[in-house]
Amino acid sequence: MKQRTWTGQAFRFALVGAFATALHYGLYWLLLRCLAPAVAYAIGYALSFLANFYLTAWFTFRTGPSWRKLAGMGGAHGVNFLLHLGLLELFLWLGVPPQWAPLPVFAVAIPVNFLLVRWVFKKR
Repeated sequence: MKQRTWTGQAFRFALVGAFATALHYGLYWLLLRCLAPAVAYAIGYALSFLANFYLTAWFTFRTGPSWRKLAGMGGAHGVNFLLHLGLLELFLWLGVPPQWAPLPVFAVAIPVNFLLVRWVFKKR
């Protein structure tokens, strides 16, 4: 039963992540018409993060949202962002071409992010 729970959570996590990414870029492209790119990107990221948080709470882990979980998920995403940057630099240094370097980054960072966010939502 425990393996089934992890598998279901990982699948729902992937669905929420895909939705949040699409929302982020959709908002970015919409706002880009009237705002500077950095501002449009930041607003899109912030709104997508909030949607991601609520969907992660209710849909992925089937728990209620809280301020503590919001802070924890923000921290998890901060750690994950730094992990992304560090791994990208590592893979570029190892000679992976820039157009392919994000692929091994995602292979490492997405499971780490899942574990961090799961810990935030499941800790007692």
